[in-house]
Amino acid sequence: MKSKNQILLFSIVLILITLVLMFYKVKYLNFPLFADDTTNIWNIQAKITFEPKENESAIISLALPSKQSKLLILNEESTSADYGYSTNKLHGVKKAIWSKREVKDKKEQVLYYSIDVIKDNYYKTKIPKIKQENENVEVSKPIIQAANSLLNNIYPKSADSITFTSLLIKEFNKKEPSQAANMIQNNFMKTQKEKRDTLIKLIKRMKYKARTVGVLYLKDKQRNVNLTPMLEVYKDGKWYLYDIDKGLVGNSSNIFIWQRGTQFLLDAEGVNNSSVKFSVIKNIVPARSAALMKDTKNQSALLDFSLFTLPNASQNTFKLLLLVPLGALVVVFMRVIVGLKTSGTFMPILLSMAFIETHLVPGILMFILVVTMGLFVRSYLSHLNLLLVARISSVLIVVVAIMAFVAILSQKLGLSYATSITFFPIIILSWTIERMSILWEEEGAKEVFIQGSGSLTVSILAYFAMTNSFLSFITFNFPEVLLAVLGVIILLGRYSGYRLSELYRFKSMVD
Repeated sequence: MKSKNQILLFSIVLILITLVLMFYKVKYLNFPLFADDTTNIWNIQAKITFEPKENESAIISLALPSKQSKLLILNEESTSADYGYSTNKLHGVKKAIWSKREVKDKKEQVLYYSIDVIKDNYYKTKIPKIKQENENVEVSKPIIQAANSLLNNIYPKSADSITFTSLLIKEFNKKEPSQAANMIQNNFMKTQKEKRDTLIKLIKRMKYKARTVGVLYLKDKQRNVNLTPMLEVYKDGKWYLYDIDKGLVGNSSNIFIWQRGTQFLLDAEGVNNSSVKFSVIKNIVPARSAALMKDTKNQSALLDFSLFTLPNASQNTFKLLLLVPLGALVVVFMRVIVGLKTSGTFMPILLSMAFIETHLVPGILMFILVVTMGLFVRSYLSHLNLLLVARISSVLIVVVAIMAFVAILSQKLGLSYATSITFFPIIILSWTIERMSILWEEEGAKEVFIQGSGSLTVSILAYFAMTNSFLSFITFNFPEVLLAVLGVIILLGRYSGYRLSELYRFKSMVD
């Protein structure tokens, strides 16, 4: 394969790798493309209140939520002053347990348990197996006949557990339900919880698997609410969620299942009047922070070996270093395609990095001042016929002295920004002065002006590229972009045609 084709293929592969990695991080890890992107984290807090019995031990147990597909649980916290706290698992249900040997204060006690929940459409988990306690699935004798009549009417119209449950719920939510449904409603569906439990019994009479569910709707500013009773029906290895008033739930992204099964939500021993209420609050956080928090749970290998695992100080360093390839791309484009001459290959990049610290206009003025003064000193040193090493070293010392003088003078004049002149690369400035001095002697002042202005122009363009907030955000959060930059630079490296700055030579032909 010819080298030209190899370069083209290699560059395309690098760009494709970049696009694939970025797509994966945006699509599956939920990384944002813009710094201002935000996402919602739902804080759910359970507040347990009770009145302890004086001088008796207290044990309070709260059923905790299990894993749920598309909703990731983060940051579980418990507030339990003077109470011991532990977790345990019973019949597949995780429980938070608070305990105290002897409660001396008879005032109302309050315990808190909170979690953060974030949506993740690509998070999948198996619904845990929860042991169902034995229940009497028979309804009361006075309405057995009504129940049988209702079930025998619905069953032939259904095809499986899903359609049967949908038809059953629809029957009880009609404006004018049948006589049998009306009889069951009046006797056993006085509350939503009783309605849910009665539906479960009727479904189980038809030998279908069903279980109770308590859910919370992810809506902002909910205070002191109870779990909403729902039910789940089993079919072909999957549990389907049902709203007892509306039927099958198609989109459960705004529903968080806290409790499954027939175990009590709250068990309390040695206390009176125990209850649990829930609050839901929406917190808006940067999308990148949310993505990183999710990764602590998902353990993505791509992020496990990323810059985010470094200490903060190192991350700040790389935020600047990752901008250097963008400056290099600007230099390559301006020299190869546009045809601008610069004093040194990558001196403009170092200058642009200095401009980031000094700000653009003050940095340009200070650069021109230091180089101009350095050229005068270098002109004098050339008459002393010094060796190259000694001459460069002398220029270096003079540059340091000039920078110190400018910094002190600016401080006296109240120009605080000028003190940042120390960020200029001293060695590069010394070599720049030396090269420009030699160029002045060999080519004249015009060539010095052309290369000096070219260097400054490229530095300014690189500065704008390296300080662009979008590019800065992309390079740090998607460092694989550097592979695409490398691919583009390699493609530009094969260009051998006319520079844009040379087109004026052919202007007469165009005319």
